[in-house]
Amino acid sequence: MTNRFLTGTPDPLNKSSGETRAAINRTKIIAVIQQIPRGMVSTYGAVAKAAGLPRGARQAAAALRKAVGLPWHRVLGSGGEIKLRGSSAFEQRFRLEAEGVRFHGRRVDIRRHEYKFPRYGRR
Repeated sequence: MTNRFLTGTPDPLNKSSGETRAAINRTKIIAVIQQIPRGMVSTYGAVAKAAGLPRGARQAAAALRKAVGLPWHRVLGSGGEIKLRGSSAFEQRFRLEAEGVRFHGRRVDIRRHEYKFPRYGRR
């Protein structure tokens, strides 16, 4: 165990390595969400993909629930739909409209307001 600690090799019997991976993923997701400018939106799936987690839409949603001070209202469900319910959905729409985001019914005009993340390291 000491050798694994010194070399940085994760111990397969130690659950904390999985918890560390989750914390790293959460940090990546938070960094991506912070890039979304006022008046623009993204989806949980696009945020996860930009963070290097192509199947991590649920992780993106979970990171939003735990983080403080993020522009959480700029992240939507697929197709630009607000996935929150009740007063949270009302607040999300209110915040987005205050930033100039337009809606078609319950959905954001995604063609107009979708933020396209830069593709670092890809060709």
